[in-house]
Amino acid sequence: MIRILYATSEVFPLVKTGGLADVSASLPEALCRLGYDVHIILPGYPAAMEAARNESALCKARLQIGHHIVNLLQTRLPGTSVTLWLVDCPALFDRAGNPYQNSKGEDWWDNAQRFELFCRVAALMALGQADISWVPDIVHCNDWQTGLIPVFLEHQQNRPGTVFTIHNLAYQGLFPQEIFRALGLADSLWNMHELEFHGEMSFIKGGLVFGDRITTVSPGYAREIQTPAYGCGLDGLLRHRQDKLCGILNGIDTRLWNPEDDDCLECHYSIGQLKNKAYCKANLQQQLGLKPVKAPLLGFIGRMVEQKGLDWLVAVMPPLLERGCQFALLGSGDRRYEEPLKTLALQWPEQVSLTLAYDEVLSHRITAGCDLFMMPSRFEPCGLNQMYSLRYGTLPVVHAVGGLRDTVFDYADEGPGKANGFCFKEATAASFLGAIERALDCRKKPKSWRRLQHNGMSGDYSWKHRAQSYGDLYLGIMAERATGAN
Repeated sequence: MIRILYATSEVFPLVKTGGLADVSASLPEALCRLGYDVHIILPGYPAAMEAARNESALCKARLQIGHHIVNLLQTRLPGTSVTLWLVDCPALFDRAGNPYQNSKGEDWWDNAQRFELFCRVAALMALGQADISWVPDIVHCNDWQTGLIPVFLEHQQNRPGTVFTIHNLAYQGLFPQEIFRALGLADSLWNMHELEFHGEMSFIKGGLVFGDRITTVSPGYAREIQTPAYGCGLDGLLRHRQDKLCGILNGIDTRLWNPEDDDCLECHYSIGQLKNKAYCKANLQQQLGLKPVKAPLLGFIGRMVEQKGLDWLVAVMPPLLERGCQFALLGSGDRRYEEPLKTLALQWPEQVSLTLAYDEVLSHRITAGCDLFMMPSRFEPCGLNQMYSLRYGTLPVVHAVGGLRDTVFDYADEGPGKANGFCFKEATAASFLGAIERALDCRKKPKSWRRLQHNGMSGDYSWKHRAQSYGDLYLGIMAERATGAN
């Protein structure tokens, strides 16, 4: 049985700021169902430690990392049979706020030290030097917080293979040169071909330079990040390593996201019985204080930041509100986007609901109750919300980039046979509004609308085949390492 150590900085339901948490829960479980022995390693955040105490976690090792004492706890990811290892270092991880920022939205001052220690512990575990009996064949690293793991493993004898997955290249883990010195990393790493990036230290370059394989979360994004427009300054490096780079589309947990038996919904529906979707809409309107009318209800769930196209969303809302449309918005982020949305919610209280928080139950209810789901992202590595909405018969309106282009097929381009939503190609608010208007026109044609819903709900968004693609990747790395070909 192939052993995989899956290193991540967040995992649902213990800690979540975005799609990384959902993938870090659902992919390891899918791999376990395929026969792989997958263990997750996660920093010991407060919620994770509380869950571990409830599950009677076992302390399997006690390590000295620099001046920190670290306990390595073994437990299970809640609701699964997947083994979870927690890096218990209260001085670095026992803090209020999210994994990367304090309650004021400011980055933790010692993020470099926090995740460098996490990477060192994962590397020790990967090399069989953590006083536990389980040793992986592959270490699967995710985003910048794990970028130093391949660095620490690179020159070690009998090391496992490494995979580094980019979930969002815009977040790179950049720190001043003095932090690089303070971490005690080898001076030889400070050059443009390794960890140095325009005078700063880049965690993500560790994974991109030293990973045996680089993956990202959709084929479209894998192509885009090799261009200056989307490469965030790293496109040259990614082109250099293109023979080791591939895109594997994310999947979703189709047991958690299933309109037929979703615990978050007050009523359920299916592809063959869509009538109850109208009840989900009525319940959502009532919960959010929206006027109980048959007007189009448009949803948005996500971080309210520039990447997600919030300025375009703010721009298109007034003319759509004038037409009677309603909006259910969930998320939080930059004040420059939150404030105008607050103003619109005050001006149109029966048509705009704004929830500036993270609410898992409400996210399911918005996905089920809305007519259209909006994702006007400037770039989108994969996106999960469009797949959730497709599964729930809520037609997505998306910017045709990255994983959105790979999963949403426009009515105008594909016709009713394959289409499952609406796309806009120009990076402008006007183009976004045009796609919404086309969607609203289609909504007036019940037969065409139902066809698109049917196409979306019948799609396969599960991990079954996509997890096997990772399995094939692991096997390829192991075969190459066995023959010395890597």
